[in-house]
Amino acid sequence: MGLDEIAGLLRKGLERKPLSDSIKFDCGSDGQLVLSGDQAMLQDIPADCTISLSLPNLEKLIKGKLNPMMAFATGKLKVAGDMTVAMKLSQLLK
Repeated sequence: MGLDEIAGLLRKGLERKPLSDSIKFDCGSDGQLVLSGDQAMLQDIPADCTISLSLPNLEKLIKGKLNPMMAFATGKLKVAGDMTVAMKLSQLLK
C-alpha cells in the first residue's frame, strides 16, 4: 500500500470528522502526507504535529496492526510538535 492509498483511506475518516489541526506523516524518502481539515495531501508542508515513521509502519498503524503508544515507546514512530494533535488521530482510525 502506498501513500496514495493511505491518503484515500484517511480521507473517508476526515469526511466524517474533519481535523481542526494539521498532522503530517513523514515517511522519509517515501514521502509525506498531511492531514488538515477534511483534506489528505501528499505534500511536505508545515503542520501542527509531525509523526515520523516508515511507510510499512504507517500502513500497519492505519490498519490497526500497530499500537501507537507501543510504537512511540519503542521508537518506531517519533512525534514532533503538539502531541495533543497526534492523539486526535485515533478518531480517524475508527
